[in-house]
Amino acid sequence: MAFRKEPTPSHSHGSQPPIAVVLVNLGTPDAPDARALRRYLKQFLSDPRVVEIPRAIWWFILNGIILPFRSSRSAEKYASIWTEQGSPLRVHTERQAAALGARLAARGHRQVQVVYAMRYGSPALPDVLDQLKAGGCERILVLPAYPQYSGTTTASIFDSVFDHYRRVRNIPELRMVRDYHDSEGYIQALRQSVLDHWELHGRPGKLVMSFHGVPKRTLLLGDPYHDECHRTAGLLAQALGLAEGEYLVTFQSRFGKAEWLQPYTAPTLQELARQGEQRVDVMCPGFTSDCLETLEEIAMEGKAEFLQAGGKEFHFIACLNESQAWIGGMADIAEQHLAGWPTMGMPR
Repeated sequence: MAFRKEPTPSHSHGSQPPIAVVLVNLGTPDAPDARALRRYLKQFLSDPRVVEIPRAIWWFILNGIILPFRSSRSAEKYASIWTEQGSPLRVHTERQAAALGARLAARGHRQVQVVYAMRYGSPALPDVLDQLKAGGCERILVLPAYPQYSGTTTASIFDSVFDHYRRVRNIPELRMVRDYHDSEGYIQALRQSVLDHWELHGRPGKLVMSFHGVPKRTLLLGDPYHDECHRTAGLLAQALGLAEGEYLVTFQSRFGKAEWLQPYTAPTLQELARQGEQRVDVMCPGFTSDCLETLEEIAMEGKAEFLQAGGKEFHFIACLNESQAWIGGMADIAEQHLAGWPTMGMPR
């Protein structure tokens, strides 16, 4: 194996090398057009962590069917949520990283810088790691934007980190946050977002907690994602004082013909309306930043499905984004995993 030549950054004698927290989200296309979507989907759907079927078969399906036909349709969906600043997921992730850095600095962690990266698309995680290396960073904490662990998401980030450093001679000290599905700061931030919404709009008959779906076979093979989603939902319901019949856990974003985790969000919303439920509130606790799956799939498509089935009032509760409660919750998680590193510098 050939190792890449690495520049040696300048270093002042007696100073502490910088420490970095890398907030890593799923990713987003660079633009809401078919070309950008084709490039993004090809990278995303080529990840064997995401699609676990034989590579040769999947290559023909991906390149012969999905990319030629789905890219344009996906571009239309992205265009419906695109902002002047760009992709909502990227905008929120960038703002979260800046806010987290400021919060950690306010708590005295002067030796910590916070940057963000994407698993797919840009800024690419390997590029960000290279930039940190060139800047003299010797300790890195990888913080996935996924509260619940799954082999399809969190493990893919870990794969990318490990693959990147396979050809690096001088590897920095690394720490990884596996999950924080039951973190007190995370649960309290979710609770606060719901209460803030209810203070303005009143309470619904049902609160639907919609998590991103994964194939059911991942659960049968030992992936803890399903259980961690239900653990999050149970803790949030307890924090809100909800009885068992006042909330539901569902799974969205099903893709392909295989069975995924159930119940599915869209049919559940339709059934609630048919049963006479007048109002539902829907939130997506597994997404820490609003994105296509929350703004288009839930706030637009989910609303239409509920109203067309006879429902009267649909409310989407925004993701945590840059809420003060969530920035504080992230800072708590980061501090827990930074423990023992000289984040506050050496005494003068």
